[in-house]
Amino acid sequence: MISSNEVTVGTPDMTLKLDFDTNFSDLWSASSLCTNCGSSQTKYNPNQSRTYAKDGRAWSISYGDGFSASGILGTGIVVLGGHTIQPQTIELARREASVFQNGSLDDLLGLSFNFITTVRGVKTPVDNLINQGLISNPVFGVYLGKESNGGGGEYIFGDYKFSKFKGSLAAIPVDNSNGWYGVIICGASIGRSRIPSSFDATLDTSTSLLVLPNDVARSVAFAYGARDNYDGTFSISCDTSRFQPPVFIIGSSTFGVPAGSLVYEQDGYSGVTSFSYGDYDFTTFDDVLKSSYIVFNLVALDVLLDEWLITEKYGCVSY
Repeated sequence: MISSNEVTVGTPDMTLKLDFDTNFSDLWSASSLCTNCGSSQTKYNPNQSRTYAKDGRAWSISYGDGFSASGILGTGIVVLGGHTIQPQTIELARREASVFQNGSLDDLLGLSFNFITTVRGVKTPVDNLINQGLISNPVFGVYLGKESNGGGGEYIFGDYKFSKFKGSLAAIPVDNSNGWYGVIICGASIGRSRIPSSFDATLDTSTSLLVLPNDVARSVAFAYGARDNYDGTFSISCDTSRFQPPVFIIGSSTFGVPAGSLVYEQDGYSGVTSFSYGDYDFTTFDDVLKSSYIVFNLVALDVLLDEWLITEKYGCVSY
């Protein structure tokens, strides 16, 4: 699942469908200046907006999977979650990788911290929501909404929705030294099997898989009898009714992932697991987010997670 939402830009307004990403901080879009943007993408045309102002500085962004985009900066009106931000810096793409051209989105809106924007000094949309007094509470609530449950994901800026909680909210301290929402995973358990390894992770709303350290991923796979495909993925039985849910310890609280979420893609009686492995500097922790309601707080530097599955508490050193 790709978590996306609609944002309007310019005057008259134009609606863009953007990937809301808590691992990046840039707001960039396909534009009429782009020489290779996808034919199905909506392209922001600065020449048709009365509230656009030229900045002229160049920007360029690269992602861990090797994809990139580049262009120039401008400013204009952006409406995010019903809040009108004016002015807001917008990165207009002149070139983008093929993965963006062929996708269903008009590119990306970063929700992480402003010191990792590609151009120094640029304020993120969430920063501007706070600094321009558009929201009184420096938080945003996220419900990703699994496709198997009918979707219905939503983002709420400046508040969160109590009706989405399955349990109590647990506060988890965040390390933002890398510019994103970092947490410590203190260990995991599957039934009676415990995986004591601790590792750093990032709470990423934009990934589709739970990417684990190699040894942790193989321990989880062994517990479920999953077969290594030697490409970073595993194959697993599609009959998950007999599986115990994996439970991860974050801080001193435990968070479970429904066993049915273990299958990412089905192929007959088996499927590709929703957890994978790879040689990355950090772990992307996505499946817990799909199974929970989460509140990000940019000022208190913590997140509130829907603690829907409580087991024995484990201690863990916080940041």
